[in-house]
Amino acid sequence: MSIILVQNLTKVYPVAVKEPGLSGTLRHFFRRTYREIKAVQDVSFEIAPGEVVGFLGANGAGKTTTLKMLTGLIHPSSGQVRVAGQVPFRRQAAFLKQITLVMGQKQQLLWDLPAMDSLRINAAVYNLSERSFRDRVGELTEMLSLEGKLNQPIRKLSLGERMKAELLAALLHQPQVLFLDEPTLGLDVNAQVSVREFLREYNQRYQATVLLTSHYMADITALCKRVLLIHAGQLVYDGSLEGLLERFAPYREVKVELAPGCPTDKLSQYGEIEAINGQVVRFLVQREELTRSVAQILAQLKVIDLTVTDPPIEEVIGRVFRTGVVG
Repeated sequence: MSIILVQNLTKVYPVAVKEPGLSGTLRHFFRRTYREIKAVQDVSFEIAPGEVVGFLGANGAGKTTTLKMLTGLIHPSSGQVRVAGQVPFRRQAAFLKQITLVMGQKQQLLWDLPAMDSLRINAAVYNLSERSFRDRVGELTEMLSLEGKLNQPIRKLSLGERMKAELLAALLHQPQVLFLDEPTLGLDVNAQVSVREFLREYNQRYQATVLLTSHYMADITALCKRVLLIHAGQLVYDGSLEGLLERFAPYREVKVELAPGCPTDKLSQYGEIEAINGQVVRFLVQREELTRSVAQILAQLKVIDLTVTDPPIEEVIGRVFRTGVVG
């Protein structure tokens, strides 16, 4: 059984077209014309209960639009969506009690009030008993290391503490499905690690389903075994991180440390030069050419050290985003 089922999901926005100048303004006022922007096109996927899935794409690729359709904030132009057995855009109470949406660039907690006051409002919205409220706040406070912070005004908390408080508020009603849009945005390295550890523990403890978008690839590699990759509104990959490398990085990274004095000006015959730092050279070599290229390097150059690895996942994704090559 899938807890998230998406079939042929499409969202098209009509955008008014206006020509410059006074005449263009008058025509725009009396006879407006539109063009269509396809933010999401024919996207289909399924997510099982308890899965943690990364949702990747460049800015404007359609990630946030998809999340908003999955949470019922916007109505799809066509296609079908089911989340926890519910139709999201109907926004029924039974649906809202089973999901949560956390957006790293937006906050729900009131700036000048202590977090506990906002949490009590959330508890009233979800009709939690006083005992359930205290138990859940206590458990999540311990998991998030927020002891002593919830009675301070939100504006007095650090950015990392505010993000943790936002997570606590979003998870107070113990939802089955978590939609997380850049939850570590702007956080320092330590705060990012803390949020990742919490999300991993929460998933394991409650078997919650998580759909996570992030531009920090460390979030994805630390939490997600499966990723969805969206490009120009279309889903171009659905599978494992390892499979992503196989499909979008048909090359290996060869790092060579050359002996002092060994020239570094005629090395392109061994592969695509990615970087040269002193006597250390990084090549990108097609997988089918790897054995031949490494043999040539060892035979023709004075090599101190040589390593062969897959390129970092963030470089693979970055190359897809920059070049638009998805096949």
